[in-house]
Amino acid sequence: MAMAMAASSLGLHFIADNGMRASEKPICSAPMWKASSGIGAAKSFCILRKGRVSSSGTTLIPRATPVTDVEDGSQGDTSTIPTPIVIIDQDSDPDATVVEIAFGDRLGALLDTMNALTNLGLNVVKANVFLDSSGKHNKFAITKADTGRKVEDPELLEAIRLTIINNLIQYHPESSAQLALGAAFGLVPLKEQVDVDIATHISVTADGSDRSLLYVETADRPGLLVDLVKIITDINIAVESGEFDTEGLLAKAKFHVSYKGKAIIKPLEQVLANSLRYFLRRPTTEEASF
Repeated sequence: MAMAMAASSLGLHFIADNGMRASEKPICSAPMWKASSGIGAAKSFCILRKGRVSSSGTTLIPRATPVTDVEDGSQGDTSTIPTPIVIIDQDSDPDATVVEIAFGDRLGALLDTMNALTNLGLNVVKANVFLDSSGKHNKFAITKADTGRKVEDPELLEAIRLTIINNLIQYHPESSAQLALGAAFGLVPLKEQVDVDIATHISVTADGSDRSLLYVETADRPGLLVDLVKIITDINIAVESGEFDTEGLLAKAKFHVSYKGKAIIKPLEQVLANSLRYFLRRPTTEEASF
């Protein structure tokens, strides 16, 4: 009964095919990009179809709730614990930001997570659950409550990511050793650290005549999504759409980018790759210098 009341408060219906659906509001289409889990003290940026990314100046930093009661065995061998995955997808739905969460077969209906998203000024307009060989996947389609449009601000996308991870750590503390935010709060110690130099892979390839595809894989940390967008736009490259996935301690990002409405030329590809590589390795270098 409590679950039914919570679902009703979110405007969702449980249906026979194990999915959840809500009436959708008419919303405008917008540039899309896909992201999954961190917020830094950086300025807010709006992702545009063409041109520079503009600054707005609000920072949202959800804090993880410390977990003190960890069930027996939850700090055991992490090889038996599924990899937590959070995906923020801006490509698959033209009208909404799609969020996908997976943690083997350990996730429930995640009504608490949907409630937390509404507290960020968002509407959950569709939700469903599906199973595959890796376990249960929970997917939500979300829009901004004030505009009915998909989320475009990287800081808000990062707040969504951190809010989801916060709830994942709170209700599944055994996941914290496999998430950068959990490691940062020291809930469960990591068995091994991710080497940023080894984990970082960057490539830029043409994706038609008017845009390029930037792929970044690196060690995850809070604020990474916002920082990546800032580095890209600081060299006058426009972020048009993409995806950002958090898979355990790794972040995997794909951005569709362009320069003055065209695909990036080879010399600029190298500048972009070098700038990102320098930025991603910089924290380790600076820490080692003290």
